[in-house]
Amino acid sequence: MKPVAVSTTKKRKALSLERKESLWGYVFVSPWVIGFLVFTMFPLLFSLYASFTNYDITSRMEWVGLRNYDTMFNHDALFWTSLKNTLFYVAFNVPLTTLGSLLLAVALNQKIPGMRYFRTIFYLPSVLSGVAVYILWMMLLNPTSGLVNVALGWIGIEGPAWMVDPAWTKPAVILMKLWAVGGGMLLYLASLQGVPEQLYEAAEIDGAGAIRRFWHITVPMITPVLFFELVTHFISGFQIFQEGYVMAQDQNSPGSPMNSLLFYNLHMFLKAFRVYEMGYASAMAWFLFLIVMVLTAINMLVSKFWVHYEGGDNR
Repeated sequence: MKPVAVSTTKKRKALSLERKESLWGYVFVSPWVIGFLVFTMFPLLFSLYASFTNYDITSRMEWVGLRNYDTMFNHDALFWTSLKNTLFYVAFNVPLTTLGSLLLAVALNQKIPGMRYFRTIFYLPSVLSGVAVYILWMMLLNPTSGLVNVALGWIGIEGPAWMVDPAWTKPAVILMKLWAVGGGMLLYLASLQGVPEQLYEAAEIDGAGAIRRFWHITVPMITPVLFFELVTHFISGFQIFQEGYVMAQDQNSPGSPMNSLLFYNLHMFLKAFRVYEMGYASAMAWFLFLIVMVLTAINMLVSKFWVHYEGGDNR
């Protein structure tokens, strides 16, 4: 009977040790869990509930059902203006910045002396402060004295009234974003340097030119990074806010001139903190969340047809 008693005692000690380890595991993970519940989950659920109320931040919070959503779709003309401005920005900014980052990475991947200094120079704009960059570009894009229009005048082109003409404000913002493609360039550069040289050598022996080597070797090998960049650019594109707030011609009217810079997040911000319609702003936030989720899901579904991972497994 003693061996049985001894084995039972060992099992109890092992179970006790497992429970202690589990308890300490919960203790160490509890700060993250508490932070997630308090600072992420609770605000999400609260904003979802607030989207069905007339919450005004201070005191009022009455249930109004779908009234905020009805107002958003049928009675707020600026909602559609802000959505169109944001979609325009995303539709042009995402492909242009992605292509610009990739081409810049390919150019800076050449093995020539001093290339590391050029990489540093092109990366620096992506680490500069946002507001300082916006003020700098407002001076550069000044219709009369800005360096951009002055340079265009040297080659006989009359520059547009960038931040004054509503037709040119969004292209001006997109141009400004192209200046800071160094962040994406760094990711592409790292992925390009991971492409095996043997593949290029074999293709060159078979007579493949530079363009064919780039399209059939480089692009398929870096598609995971390309996919990551596209998804993150889509998400960040819909979050555009500061440009319309800081670069407005009339600082008392964010999004000016003529609401051409009234992006979705800016309109939501003004509804929440200028007229205190927090319930309506919460409804706008959840609609934006739905747009981003749908587009991300589409990207994930389509990715299996063009994203190639090591081992040939498209996931």
